[in-house]
Amino acid sequence: MCALLLLTACGGGSGNGFSPIGTPSPGSGSNPAPTVNQGKSGPKALVVEIDGLTHAALRDAMAQNKVPALQSLRVAPAWTGGANGTLSEQRTTDGPGWATLLTGTWAQRHGVRWDTNDQRIDVKLAPSVFALARQNKTAAYKTASVTASALYPLLLSNETGTLDSAIDCAGSDTCVTDRTAQLIETGYDLLVAQYGAPGAAASSGLKSDAYQHAVADTAAGVGQLLARIAQRTTNDPKEDWLVILTTSHGLDTFGGATGLQDNDNKTIFIASNKTLAAQAGVGTAAPADASLLALSAATDIAPTVLRHLGALPAAADYRFNGQALQAATSLRGLLAKTGADKRSIELSWTLAGTTTAPVQVLRDGKLVATLPAGSTAYVDPVVAESDGVYAYLYTVVAGEASVALSAQIAYVKPVPPEPPVTLAPTLVNGLVNYYPLNALPAVDAKSASTLAPWAADANGGTLVDDSFPAPNKAKALRVDSTVKNASGTAGYRLVQNSDVTTNPAVTAFTIGFWLRTDNTCSQGVSNGGTVIGNKNYTTGGNAGLAIGLFGSCEIRFNVGTGSARADSNGYSLSAGQWAYVAVVIDKAALTMKGYVMDPVRGIQTNSTAITSALVDKLGGLGNGLGLNEDGTGLYYQRETSSPRGAMDFDDFAIWNRSLTNDELTSIFKSGTPLSTLP
Repeated sequence: MCALLLLTACGGGSGNGFSPIGTPSPGSGSNPAPTVNQGKSGPKALVVEIDGLTHAALRDAMAQNKVPALQSLRVAPAWTGGANGTLSEQRTTDGPGWATLLTGTWAQRHGVRWDTNDQRIDVKLAPSVFALARQNKTAAYKTASVTASALYPLLLSNETGTLDSAIDCAGSDTCVTDRTAQLIETGYDLLVAQYGAPGAAASSGLKSDAYQHAVADTAAGVGQLLARIAQRTTNDPKEDWLVILTTSHGLDTFGGATGLQDNDNKTIFIASNKTLAAQAGVGTAAPADASLLALSAATDIAPTVLRHLGALPAAADYRFNGQALQAATSLRGLLAKTGADKRSIELSWTLAGTTTAPVQVLRDGKLVATLPAGSTAYVDPVVAESDGVYAYLYTVVAGEASVALSAQIAYVKPVPPEPPVTLAPTLVNGLVNYYPLNALPAVDAKSASTLAPWAADANGGTLVDDSFPAPNKAKALRVDSTVKNASGTAGYRLVQNSDVTTNPAVTAFTIGFWLRTDNTCSQGVSNGGTVIGNKNYTTGGNAGLAIGLFGSCEIRFNVGTGSARADSNGYSLSAGQWAYVAVVIDKAALTMKGYVMDPVRGIQTNSTAITSALVDKLGGLGNGLGLNEDGTGLYYQRETSSPRGAMDFDDFAIWNRSLTNDELTSIFKSGTPLSTLP
């Protein structure tokens, strides 16, 4: 990073006329404060990022008056990490969080996914706030970064010519304070400063003396910067400073940065010296549920700073995944999903505040629709030359608020004659159990099994709309594992009259169904949730078969013997969208083949070898097949770190043979229920 510095040394050496670190600079100590400002008047911005300072710790310190220098700031909870299970999801750790702060985008654009030294921001897709400020050539803004961690300046090493000063303080927070104060005094216009002491002290625990001292010391350092700014404003009332204080990610209760999508790790804060119209929750505690995502996001900081500097791009060039918080309109929750026809993208969002202006939708910078004021949805028809995965950048504009979102579609081109793809007629062959799931109680169309709640007083089943277009539009089964009986039993259980997993006459079988998670894939965590299973799924090594839902909305297929196991992992779901999931087990050929056919991520399949010992134990506990549960009915009761929630199932079927790729693909591409076959 030294090659990037305009100053003469990394770690705080002197140069460019600055005082060496450790010596008083003008306005500090016994030196009189300057009465004339260096640099120009007008808008200026300081962004301070404090690694390891949680929203709860900051509120607690303010309530106890332990950080008097920060008492004047307006503090509100916010979130980071993107939306779980979507293209925007990123790890809640330092590197991705810092890249989001600098670019106003999530990892799908800025490209930083880890905390390793080889990570760089993709400056072509996500130029930094410094680069965009410098595009305002009439203002001639002077820009600088001052960082304690050596990781952060590396992220911008592919972007040259956008920083007048880049100072690596080599782990010294005192250096960060001193050098930032000097840059403020010298007349810089846009500064980003990063402190690291609270993050380092968090390993001792959030209640430890080391952590509390680090928070207080860092706050005192920030207070020095605020004092310099206050003196400049006194000297020149036309010098208009925006100050934003934030952190890159949250911490768990032990002070660790796990990188997960839980609320502790996703919760950050945005504090400002100004009233920001679109910022919600000022002075309140962070919500402990999904309503956190209705608040401001880390992606809002860059556009907020650029609007203050008069350098916010026009709608056609807007690439931020957040909005400027000065806007009177709050535009939140922008989501994109593939339409049921697989030839359209459905956009949705929420609006609050002033909603009197028409809503505009742009695709790749070009206006495609102008909607009535207050509109919160738009369906964009996609036309492409052939089947494939296509990506677009959408920007929604409502009054002063703009938010951009990258979207993908696994496009299926219509092929005459209609319908483009039909169900393979051979799908009726070997079909032993079939649940259309259009009504409750659920009935097997083959009259060869039962499907009911594990316990009568734990009935979490309700009917919701399915994904099939007219004229086949009907219902699907929602199994909610939060609805349980007193013993904790939840979910549904399918019991076959003749179990294909154990019947020696059945040499192969297929289980297939449509599946939809909730909009955040909340059950997709590191410990996993059970989609279906006939085993005790506390470990995949236990005897039986299971399909699990894990972090980043990943599907995993698993079989075990009680001591050995085989797994097929890495299949991705799009949160809140219908996907077709199937497992084909050939007992004779000793293979397990998984399928996840997703409207955004396309058709994913892979084959895994299994052993005869695994085949012998496929029956698991012999209690039947749990839906949103394992073979005990008590998975979520035992595994409390696996959150309960709702999963939607439709067109659940079991065959006593191996289905082919073409047969399963016909189910997905036709979007037609098996009930339409003779």
